[in-house]
Amino acid sequence: MMARGSMKDVIDVMQLQQSKGREFPPVKYKDRITNFTGARFIFECGLKLNAQPLTIATAAVLFHRFFREADMNLYDPYLFGATALYLAGKSKDDPLKLRDVMNVSHNTLNRNAPPLELNSEYWNLRDSIVQAELLLMRMLRFEVTPEHPHKYMFHYLKSLQGWFEADQWRRIPLAKASIAFLQDFHLDSAVLDYSPQHVALACIGLALQCYGVTVPLTNEGDGPFWYTVFSEDLNKDKMWEIMEKIMAVYDKEQEVPT
Repeated sequence: MMARGSMKDVIDVMQLQQSKGREFPPVKYKDRITNFTGARFIFECGLKLNAQPLTIATAAVLFHRFFREADMNLYDPYLFGATALYLAGKSKDDPLKLRDVMNVSHNTLNRNAPPLELNSEYWNLRDSIVQAELLLMRMLRFEVTPEHPHKYMFHYLKSLQGWFEADQWRRIPLAKASIAFLQDFHLDSAVLDYSPQHVALACIGLALQCYGVTVPLTNEGDGPFWYTVFSEDLNKDKMWEIMEKIMAVYDKEQEVPT
């Protein structure tokens, strides 16, 4: 099935994904301020707040979109990361209490710090998030409910299930791996560069590669390719381009200072 990239790269990605699970080891966010660390900050805070995966993904998209318009040297990415998470909770009907967002984000940046007291620091941070929320919405032209690949992925997986023998489908955690790859891809702003349909298919494709599985009734060497059934405008090169971008997320994770 391999057409581009290296099988070792794919196996390494799978090992990294499985070893990390959904946990994010503590890192020193202030030591490296980048778009990636800002999104990682959102993920870590979101998990601590028990936010829904779609809420976290929404927050990451809002964050990436904002910093494609704004200069990270002029705006605090972690303030806007917390703000994006708070706003995403509202837009996805998964409300997060502002005080909880403040305490979790403050503690994530300042490890082992006690909860914020009701002093000037608390009120300044609260006011900053409120103001950042208004700016973020204006910068995004109030388009704060992005179309996600998730709904397409569930449809594609349901359809693919019918192509496999029941026992084979049960043995392969294809859905779990695909969804995990999709969530992790939101750590990178590259998730904005492709259509939701193509992203969903690439995540499934990477999961298939990791488990060395060929979709029945298809020939990955010369085609027909299984994904063209779902998207006629997705070709082999574009598919691998997106898959390589997903794999690159795990390289970036290894570069974050601990």
